[in-house]
Formats: sequence, structure tokens, C-alpha cells
Amino acid sequence: MLSLSRSGYDEILSHADAGGEEEVCGVLAGERCEDGTARVGAVHRAENVAEQPRTRYRIDPTEQLAIIERIEKSGREVVGFYHSHPTGPAVPSETDAERAAWPGYSYAICVPGERPYLGSWRWTGERFEREAVALRPE
Repeated sequence: MLSLSRSGYDEILSHADAGGEEEVCGVLAGERCEDGTARVGAVHRAENVAEQPRTRYRIDPTEQLAIIERIEKSGREVVGFYHSHPTGPAVPSETDAERAAWPGYSYAICVPGERPYLGSWRWTGERFEREAVALRPE
């Protein structure tokens, strides 16, 4: 399960809305609980440097390393990543599966708009498995 505060959820939706027709991306920081829950404590926006940002996302490796270092200095750990699919679908694409590189981590996908959606999947190393998304009080 991916557990988010309302403000973390809103931060992802706000970032996705701000991206317009281009995908946005970022890193989810928090803690991994014994029951397998990824409890998000902070959302870190990243710049999408993909060559085709309308249909792809890519975090610059230097920026990703800097974000990870900030997360670790704060006493948290990386629990996953997020990106948007501005025109859908609300599921991981074949490209998402080809580029997934963190087995056991959550990959959240946001579809912004009038009826926003945020879903999450765990990467097994071979495929994505859907996981529940839970909002918790602040």
C-alpha cells in the first residue's frame, strides 16, 4: 500500500496540473513499514528532461542523486516515484515497465484534470503489481 497525507496527495496533483500537456515527475520520500506499506512523508518534484515530455518522463541522474541525498539527510528514505499521464491512461505504460529500475518500490501515476486520479503500482523487477493508495490525516 502507498500511504499519503492529504497535502502529499495534493502536491502531486498540483504538480501534474502545472505540467499541462507534459508529464511531470518526482520522488516519494518516507518510510517503509514492516507490513509493506510505503508511508510517504515528503514529495520531491523533479524536472522532466525526457526528449518527448508529452509521452515520457526522465529524471536527470544528477538531480535524482541530489534529491536522494536530501531525502537521506532528512532521515527518510526513497519509497517510490511518481509521474503524470496528462492524457491517460491511468496505468503504467509499456515504456514505464521497460524503464522501471527499483524493484519493491512504488510507482504512482497521476492523471490530472476535472476528475483527477492517482494510482500506484509496485515494481517486482519483472512487472507492475497494483497497490492500494490510502490517504491519511495530516
